[in-house]
Amino acid sequence: MHDTLIIAGREFGSRLLLGTGKYDTFETMRDAVAASGTEIVTVAVRRIDFDAPGEDITSFLPEEVLLLPNTSGCETADEAVRSAKLARAGGLPDWVKLEVIPDPRYLLPDPIGTLEAAQTLVKDGFIVLPYIHADPVLAKRLEECGCATVMPLGSPIGSGRGIFTLEEIRIIIENANVPVVVDAGLGAPSDAALAMEAGADAVLVNTAIAQASDPVGMGEAFRLGVEAGRLAYLAGRIPKKLYANASSPTEGLIASSGTK
Repeated sequence: MHDTLIIAGREFGSRLLLGTGKYDTFETMRDAVAASGTEIVTVAVRRIDFDAPGEDITSFLPEEVLLLPNTSGCETADEAVRSAKLARAGGLPDWVKLEVIPDPRYLLPDPIGTLEAAQTLVKDGFIVLPYIHADPVLAKRLEECGCATVMPLGSPIGSGRGIFTLEEIRIIIENANVPVVVDAGLGAPSDAALAMEAGADAVLVNTAIAQASDPVGMGEAFRLGVEAGRLAYLAGRIPKKLYANASSPTEGLIASSGTK
C-alpha cells in the first residue's frame, strides 16, 4: 500500500521523526536513527558548529534524511527567528521546527511568541513546523498563516508520561488540513501507536529512544509501533460499546437433541 507522509509537497515513507539530543554518543544516535527508519531528524541549531562542517553532530546523520533545524533554547519570537536564519545562512534547509519556550521548568511553548515567529518565518520563505500545546484554536491559526504542519504535545517534553491531551489532539486532527505530528512526552511505542490510531499523521520522539537502556532496540520498537498504529487507523477500529457482544453467532445454532 502506497501510504506516504507528505509535508510541504515532499513525500516521506516513514511517519516517525526523531530528535537527536540526549544520546550518550553520536554513534549510538546514528544507529538508533538507522533502526527507526526515520527520514526526518531534528537538530538544535545551537548544537551545530558552522565553523567546522563535518566535525559535529550532522556528520553522524545519514545523507538521505532531512535535517530539520529546530530553535530549541529560544525564549522569544525574535530569538527563534534569528536562530532559523542562522541555520539557513549556514547552509541548512529552509525547513525549521519552531520552538519558543520561555519556561525552563515545564518547557511549555509560548503560544503568542510561536504564532508571531511563525508568521515572520513563513513570510521569509521558511517551511515552518511549529511545536505547540494541544490548542485547537492556535493550531488553526498557525495553519492559516502558512505553517506546513502543527505539532501538538502529548505531555511535557522529556516526561515520558504519554498522551494526556488526546481529546484536544483529536479536535486538531479533525479540523486540520496540514499534517498533525504529535510531539513530546511519548514514553513507549504504545504511546506512538495510540497517536497514530487517533489519526495523527506522524509522531516525533527523542528522549524515549535516546535514554532507553537500548536506544537502537527502542528505535526499532517505535518504528513498529508507528507502523502498527497507522495500519490500525487505516483499517478502522470497531466502535466502543457499553455492553458485551458475543463474538460467536447466536442464530442458526445446532439445537441439543437431549438424547443419551
